[in-house]
Amino acid sequence: MYSRLLLLLLVIGFSACSNSNKENKIKEVLKEKEAAPEGVIIQAQTEVDTLKGSLKAYATSKIGNVNFTINYYAPATRGRMIWGGLVAYNNVWVTGAHKATNIEFDTAIKIGETTIPAGKYAFFTIPGKENWIIILNKNWNQHLADEYDQAEDVVRMTVTPEIKETHQERLRYVIEEKSDSTGEIVMHWDKLEIAVPFKLVKR
Repeated sequence: MYSRLLLLLLVIGFSACSNSNKENKIKEVLKEKEAAPEGVIIQAQTEVDTLKGSLKAYATSKIGNVNFTINYYAPATRGRMIWGGLVAYNNVWVTGAHKATNIEFDTAIKIGETTIPAGKYAFFTIPGKENWIIILNKNWNQHLADEYDQAEDVVRMTVTPEIKETHQERLRYVIEEKSDSTGEIVMHWDKLEIAVPFKLVKR
């Protein structure tokens, strides 16, 4: 009788342990799925494409020991006047479409003289005819710039855009490595390119 009871307890314990392991594995898979970027990687593109709408896109990179991900919606030019036309000067822009473009990094970085803790931030810009203002804002999950609040900015930086000979049909982001401790967040659309330099913060 005793041996049967012991065997029953062992079976129940094994089953509970097995179910717990399954639950943990499911949680891990769901967590990985949630963390994985969605959409497409926009390539260098000079020809007009026929895809409608603004594509959900992302860019990823690892510089040193820091992982970067940019999530955004990529509109196409389709022969339209972009700067001072579709994108107004001197207004806060999501630097993409639909939702605020966001950038995430898992270790602190430095932009200009400002140290920015690891986390996820909205990437806004204020385009100008000669210079652009680059903004990282705490409220990364918002529709367009409807809820933009300057009080939630973590950094502002002025950069001068570069006019390229090559036309980029669909808005594109890349994170470029310049050294093992420095890099640039680069946005290229139409013939305009902006680059935001940053440094890794050594731990």
